[in-house]
Amino acid sequence: MHEPRSFKIFRWIVLVPLIVFTAVPLYVMLTASLKPLQDVQGPWEWWPSQFTIQPFIDIWSTVPLGKYFVNSLVVSTVATIFSVIIAIFASYAISRYRFRGRGAFSGVVLSTQMFPGILFLLPLFIIFVNIDRALGIQFLYQTQAGLIVTYLTFTLPFSIWMLASYMDGIPRDLDEAARVDGTTAMGALFRVVLPSARPGIIAVAVYSFMTAWGEILFASQMTNNETRTLSIGLQAYSTEINVYWNQVMAASLVVSVPIVVGFLILQRYLVAGLTAGAVK
Repeated sequence: MHEPRSFKIFRWIVLVPLIVFTAVPLYVMLTASLKPLQDVQGPWEWWPSQFTIQPFIDIWSTVPLGKYFVNSLVVSTVATIFSVIIAIFASYAISRYRFRGRGAFSGVVLSTQMFPGILFLLPLFIIFVNIDRALGIQFLYQTQAGLIVTYLTFTLPFSIWMLASYMDGIPRDLDEAARVDGTTAMGALFRVVLPSARPGIIAVAVYSFMTAWGEILFASQMTNNETRTLSIGLQAYSTEINVYWNQVMAASLVVSVPIVVGFLILQRYLVAGLTAGAVK
C-alpha cells in the first residue's frame, strides 16, 4: 500500500529529532572516552584534538572494575535464571488451570507494578537485617544473595504476567494431545508448551537481566565494597579532588556492551514475546 507523501514527511519530522536526541549523547560518550582528561575538563570540542585509548586501559586500575563486573554478572544471571524458572511454573498454572483465587492472584501480581520501587527499600532492609540477626550470619543484607532476592521482588510480577499472556495464545489442544499420548502435565509443559513459548521466555529473560544489570537504587543500599555492582562502581571514578570523566565515559561504554550485544542478538524474540497477546 502506497504511503501518502504527507505521512512520510510527518514521519521524518518525528523521527529525526528522536534520532538526534538519542545519537548525540552516544557520540559525546564515545568521543569523551577517547580524549585525555585535560581535554574533557576544558572547553568542549565536538571532535577530539588527539585520540587516545588510555582511558579504556586505566578504567581497570583506577577502580576494581573487574570485580564490579563479575558481581553484576553473577547477580544479574542468577536473578534471571530464578525469575525465568519461577515465572514458567507460575504462568503455566495461571494459563492452564482454573483454581480458587486465580483472578485475585493475577490481580495482585499485576498491581505490584503500580508502586514505585523505592517503597520496598525500607521494608526489605528491615526484613533482611532481622533475618540476618536471627540466623547470626550476614546472609541477605549487603550480600549477593540479598540483592538477587531484591531483584526478584520486582522482576517476577511482570515476568509472570507477560509469560502467562504468551501461554494463553498457545492452543490448549496441544496440551490435550500430549496428555492423550500418555504424557503428564509436567511432560506437556516441557515437551509442548515451552518450545512454543520460546520467544516469551527469552523476552522474560532479557527483561529480567536488563533490570538487574542497570538497577542502582537498591544496589546503592544493599551492597558493600565486596558486593558492589557496576552501576554503583562507576561512582568511584569521582574523588574528592577530581572526576575522571574520560574514564567514566569509557567504563560506561564497557558496561553497555553486554546489554547492547544481547539485545541485538535476541531482538526478534524480544519483540515477539512482548507483542504476544496483543492480537488473539
